[in-house]
Amino acid sequence: MADSSESFHGVTSPNPGPRRGDPTSSPGRDLPPFEDESEGLLGGTPLPGEEEDEGEELIGDGMERDYRAIPELDRYEAEGLDLDDEDLSELSPGARAAAEEEMRRRDREQGVSGRLRRGLLYDSEDEDDERPAARRRRLAERAAEGIVDGEEEDMIESIENLEDMKGHTVREWVSMPAPRLEIYNRFKNFLRTHVDENGHNVFKEKISDMCKENKESLVVNYEDLAAREHVLAYFLPEAPAEMLKVFDEAAKEVVLAMYPKYDRIAHEIHVRVSNLPLVEEIRALRQLHLNQLIRTSGVVSCCTGVLPQLSMVKYNCSKCSFVLGPFFQSQNQEVKPGSCPECQSQGPFEVNMEETVYQNYQRITIQESPGKVAAGRLPRSKDAILLADLVDSCKPGDEIELTGIYHNNYDGSLNMANGFPVFATVILANHISRRDEGVAVAELTDEDVKAIVALSKDECIGERIFASVAPSIYGHEDIKRALALSLFGGEPKNPGGKHKVRGDINVLLCGDPGTAKSQFLKYVEKVASRAVFTTGQGASAVGLTAYVQRHPVSREWTLEAGALVLADRGVCLIDEFDKMNDADRTSIHEAMEQQSISISKAGIVTSLQARCTVMAAANPIGGRYDPSLTFAENVDLTEPIVSRFDVLCVVRDTVDPVQDEMLARFVVGSHIKHHPSTKEGGVALEEMVLPNTTDVSPIPQDLLRKYIIYAKERVHPKLNQMDQDKVARIYSDLRKESMATGSIPITVRHIESMIRMAEAHAKMHLRDYVLEDDVNMAIRVMLESFIDTQKFSVMRSMRKTFARYLAFRRDNNELLLFILKQLVAEQVAYQRNRYGVQNDAVEIPEKDLQDKARQINIHSLSAFYDSDLFRSNKFSHDGKKKLILQQF
Repeated sequence: MADSSESFHGVTSPNPGPRRGDPTSSPGRDLPPFEDESEGLLGGTPLPGEEEDEGEELIGDGMERDYRAIPELDRYEAEGLDLDDEDLSELSPGARAAAEEEMRRRDREQGVSGRLRRGLLYDSEDEDDERPAARRRRLAERAAEGIVDGEEEDMIESIENLEDMKGHTVREWVSMPAPRLEIYNRFKNFLRTHVDENGHNVFKEKISDMCKENKESLVVNYEDLAAREHVLAYFLPEAPAEMLKVFDEAAKEVVLAMYPKYDRIAHEIHVRVSNLPLVEEIRALRQLHLNQLIRTSGVVSCCTGVLPQLSMVKYNCSKCSFVLGPFFQSQNQEVKPGSCPECQSQGPFEVNMEETVYQNYQRITIQESPGKVAAGRLPRSKDAILLADLVDSCKPGDEIELTGIYHNNYDGSLNMANGFPVFATVILANHISRRDEGVAVAELTDEDVKAIVALSKDECIGERIFASVAPSIYGHEDIKRALALSLFGGEPKNPGGKHKVRGDINVLLCGDPGTAKSQFLKYVEKVASRAVFTTGQGASAVGLTAYVQRHPVSREWTLEAGALVLADRGVCLIDEFDKMNDADRTSIHEAMEQQSISISKAGIVTSLQARCTVMAAANPIGGRYDPSLTFAENVDLTEPIVSRFDVLCVVRDTVDPVQDEMLARFVVGSHIKHHPSTKEGGVALEEMVLPNTTDVSPIPQDLLRKYIIYAKERVHPKLNQMDQDKVARIYSDLRKESMATGSIPITVRHIESMIRMAEAHAKMHLRDYVLEDDVNMAIRVMLESFIDTQKFSVMRSMRKTFARYLAFRRDNNELLLFILKQLVAEQVAYQRNRYGVQNDAVEIPEKDLQDKARQINIHSLSAFYDSDLFRSNKFSHDGKKKLILQQF
């Protein structure tokens, strides 16, 4: 309204004064109506919002303002004008219309002045609530008064202004109205226009999927945001609380534009930021990270129940029953009213339970992953707060990656202990991703996958993997084979979701001290993708499984995970297995077979997942293994626990002059080669390993680790082509032998063990089906495990019985060397018993070796006599005398 003579409250001023800008310049002339009389300017209803403001300005200090020139408003309709006036006779209605159009165009250009209208970036519906003529008049009045910025909600900051923070900190800058509005509009534009490399609108699909599932979390990839809006990506980690609030509002508007009624389902939309580039260790969090957006990883060790937290609270005044509020609660302090505005009383005030709005709240504790803790250090842990729909997104034992804001809050108990102001820290979670099986494979590059596939085409890949396990340990091929099969693992099965059959292969190493049992376990800890190492002496039943304790803050019972739960989908290594109490050892029965841990304590009845491989090392009773006794008599373990191990590896420290010398050379060479001051390696390790292993080259450890990860998660061999008759036959033979010898009992679990090992061997070769070779290798490992646990007297006859199975994949030379060593041992025992001394050389008739060789279908020995294996064990063949000699 620019003229005081216009109507206010429906009354026309009786003596209208002259108008500036009137084409007739006649002071007493009746004025024609405005062109927008339909807007209610004459004799009509005033515009909303203008009634009181303009009405108070009729007479007063600002009276002259109403007579300023406003070209936009000083326009009249052609009809009703007195055209006799000489000033107007030259201007036709068409020329007037052209002039007005020119003026409008000019004002449009000046009104924008290098800025973008709010509606240009987004839908024009943003301004639909205001009529065009009224908006034009308001803009014209503001332009006349020289107001350029005007109302902040209608004009947005340009890109240059957003980057230039004018000396403010990021947190101060993004809290100001103008930058905040620019951030809001840019993020809204990003959500609406971001497309992937195929041209698909990314967030349209994401929002659609979110709404189908009635969720309220919209995941935004930080890398996408950084590529499109680098300023927002710079501000976000520095001022996450303020930025995420703006992001949430913008996301809500975009969602409601697509689904207008969605606010009935979800009142808020939360933007979750994933793939933040920098991952901080829990141990590395410092004061520098306070109030910053951080990303860290760990294992969930404890979580509370889901509790309601005040989000928006209203209070009742107990004296006058007036409802005070709403008050919006923050995370670290309680907001309370001071006095009642109705009756001015100071309280007391009660929370209005019906009108108060709550949100879900859960507190979890994440602990450093077991493999990342430095030796001798306690694992650090940190509390995290989960709100809204993040609650119950993880459970104890899950390995997670957590993105959130690192906050501090006042803790009185800390100050009582330390005597000065100390703050506790907590992570306010924004995004949680569980590191399940897919994450490990995602870390492999395309080059890694190509190298793995190329390696799997090697004919000797199985032997190469066996040779690559613990290369710094000499000998023990049977243990290396068992550990390799266990690392690859079989296929878990769950028919109909009712009966779970485990796929993990459990291994027990038992034998004399000084045979590198613990060293094997330490090797597995380094090569497995997720491993927890513990010793029987320091492990209790609850430490292995799970325990229930009161939460120190909420005083409610909470569940904390033990070693087997933390090793879920990994390997649990237990050293000194024989030192555990029977009660503690019994607690892992369920975990080893059903792969779950059931808890029923303090009103908590639940079951936790413990899908892990168990590898244990135990010493025999009395320190040394006595071959004249059965396995059960040698080891203080009950039958239920022994039968749960798929492979039993008995390690004997036998005296063999040739082997002992080679072992000593290997150890000395290894020490020389790895000495810190040695610049150039001494004797190559491979040369010393050769006499006792196959002639294959080992795989680099880094590649082996990636190969295991790839095979475990990408290869799932099927059993369609498996030879079932062979497995059935070997099972019945083993049952018969075990009853006759009275050694470890053979149960149905051993059939499952054979199937698991066959699947693991197929995984080694990246095969889709289990073939006969895999079954034969599984049978061989199973028989070696079974025969090694027998008495010495039974062992030889049993080897003869199962010779055709044990000979699988063995080189003829290896078998002949094994037979020849047996003949030498008998000859040495005979000499010692007969003469009381042992000669420096032993002679074996060639005929004895030929007879033994024929029993295993080997008829030609010439290749064996010419082999390096024969010579390296200090054997020589005298063709004339038909004798085989060995020099000690």
